[in-house]
Amino acid sequence: MDTYHINKGIGRTVEFKGLKAQYLFIFAGGLLAVLILVMIMYMAGVNTYLCLILGGVSAGILIWKTFSLNRKYAEHGLMKLGAKKKHPRYIISRKSIYRYLKSNSKKASP
Repeated sequence: MDTYHINKGIGRTVEFKGLKAQYLFIFAGGLLAVLILVMIMYMAGVNTYLCLILGGVSAGILIWKTFSLNRKYAEHGLMKLGAKKKHPRYIISRKSIYRYLKSNSKKASP
């Protein structure tokens, strides 16, 4: 009878070098954007060393920020942070105080 090995990675999130889920895509997309930006600057005639320095610095900042976000917010943290920004800070009630007192006095009288 044949035996089949179960892939233990099914249902787990994508992970590479500690980066999980959406941070991996932010990392890859950001590095691709930096590469394209450096190529455009080089083709436009900007100094080669300036292109390399700006590309290296921006790639370094991208790497540092992506890993710090991954460490701070974990796997689903960016989605939670985005959802938190959509919640109201406080609820405004535009009823007058008289209406609150009026409704409470009717309930207490019978």
